[in-house]
Amino acid sequence: MSTLNASRPPAAVAAEVSAGLEAAAADHQVPISVIAAFCVLNHDGSNSQSGLPTTLVDGSSARQARDAAYGGSAPAPVDQLGEAVRLSGRPAQEVVSDPAANLQAAAALLADAQRQSGGSLGRDTDPADWIAAATLVSGRPSLDAQTSFADGLRERLEQGTTLKVGRDVVRQPGRSVDRTGSDRALRRRRDRWHHAVPSSSPVDAPRDLGVEWVEAPYLQTGAGAGDYGNHDLGDRPRSPSLDMVVIHDTECSYDQAMNLVQDPNYLAWNYTVRSSDGKIAQHLRTKDIGWHAGNWYVNTHAVGVEHEGYAISGTEWYTDAMYRRSARLVAYLCEKYRIPVDRGHILGHDQVPALKTEGIRGMHWDPGPFWDWERYFRLLGRPLDRGTTPAGRRLRPGSTVRILPGFAENLQVITGSSAQGTLDGSPTSCNFVPLRTAPDDNAPLLVDVGQHPNDTPTTDVADVGARASAGTDYVVADVRDDWIAVWYLGARGWLRNSARRPVVRVVSRPTVAEIRHDDTAVFGAAYPEASAFTNAADVVEAPPLVYRLGRGQRYVVVDDRPATDYYRAQTFDPDTPGDHVDIVGRTQYLLVYLGHRLAFIKRDDVRLHR
Repeated sequence: MSTLNASRPPAAVAAEVSAGLEAAAADHQVPISVIAAFCVLNHDGSNSQSGLPTTLVDGSSARQARDAAYGGSAPAPVDQLGEAVRLSGRPAQEVVSDPAANLQAAAALLADAQRQSGGSLGRDTDPADWIAAATLVSGRPSLDAQTSFADGLRERLEQGTTLKVGRDVVRQPGRSVDRTGSDRALRRRRDRWHHAVPSSSPVDAPRDLGVEWVEAPYLQTGAGAGDYGNHDLGDRPRSPSLDMVVIHDTECSYDQAMNLVQDPNYLAWNYTVRSSDGKIAQHLRTKDIGWHAGNWYVNTHAVGVEHEGYAISGTEWYTDAMYRRSARLVAYLCEKYRIPVDRGHILGHDQVPALKTEGIRGMHWDPGPFWDWERYFRLLGRPLDRGTTPAGRRLRPGSTVRILPGFAENLQVITGSSAQGTLDGSPTSCNFVPLRTAPDDNAPLLVDVGQHPNDTPTTDVADVGARASAGTDYVVADVRDDWIAVWYLGARGWLRNSARRPVVRVVSRPTVAEIRHDDTAVFGAAYPEASAFTNAADVVEAPPLVYRLGRGQRYVVVDDRPATDYYRAQTFDPDTPGDHVDIVGRTQYLLVYLGHRLAFIKRDDVRLHR
């Protein structure tokens, strides 16, 4: 509340405020006209009764309000008040109650910004030279809002400013403003916004990897608020969390990938690795969100790493240099952001679930059957046999097994043809074992009802529906001679595991979800319940997928606490109310190995066994 005494005459109030403006200008060496114009433009009207000259955003209170409104952590608002208190040395209570302290705080913000931008201090300096600095601390992070603030500030300086203080005013005369210097400074500010380049290098990688910054543009591409590309701004790992790395291949050359990722009308991922020498380019800051996985939930929580090459001829493209340098990068990211180093958190694009049943058939299948996961995890320093023991005679229903068939010696039939290669069906080294409907080499392949609703599974290179990939974990449902059945997509899938040629090992300490009821649903995302959304029109759901699980079936848990959230980002301007916020729900999910792809199950639908 204001410390002004309402019984004092208005002239005394106006004189006090005028003296406060003079003192603020003298103490911090800021032109009076700049302080007055800044205060007017930064005033939201909430202090009109208190007599305060301006409004300084309290980042802490604003954050609490946004969390309450949107159900979870949102991108941090600018903390003008906190910075002003630090710079002016005035207590926060004074800044939000006393007009003189309020003016001192505003002037301190302006002076600090002017110093940071390399401008000159002084009460008699050209006000036009302060426009860029004032914009810097305006609390407007978006390009459009900053431009509007700068234009408004220039207009105030040219036309004069009337600073309201309660019922009283302080008037500052106008003067002509040279646009040359201010426009140049604002262009520099605009470039920093568009290109998102912080003061230090944006590259997030081990220094000796020599990662190159090849930027993916964040640009508005049309008149609509949602017309922009080719990624979204975020604040990861704080909001949303960062929990996964998705391994892709480019399906084009490295040079073509560089052109595509720099196209504002295309899409972006985080890194690209070149085949010939393992050279790496980074395109997004890690905090921002690429459009790469075909599943928005996964996008918001994952780093996307593309590898030059074509999945159908992967063994020709996935070179030693590529494996080694990619593994060094991913190991660094996992350590820095505390991403678990396992096959549920470092996954192939082919393991990403669809958000809806109708999207299953269109999901990608890269990096394909020729990416050597076992070799990759050895290079990561976490061999996939860690935490396992040989199966031997101890294998029985209820055991948890990890698929570890080797690569070179694991020969499977794969067919398919494209402009990049042909597979004639000769047994070839690969990273998976096939699953069948019965313990017989001649039995049909298991049917993925999402991928094959009206046809039968095949050995085509892109048909992942009946494949258990290296490093993934399943629970044994039955054992018969050299065959075991595992729970897979709601059915028993049989795979050969002979004593002479074992392809699984027993997982020592698994966490297993036992299904409690028949017809249990599974999901492609852990989206929040409808009640978590402030506005009913904003509700986004991931409906149950076509798969249904039966009572008593068991699936291995990848993550028993995945984030239940939806990061809403539908407009270019991150200042848009209700947008660029992480909406967090209370429904608890589990992330499990469902089939070849991962999926989510509601926690209430299972019993956990650890």
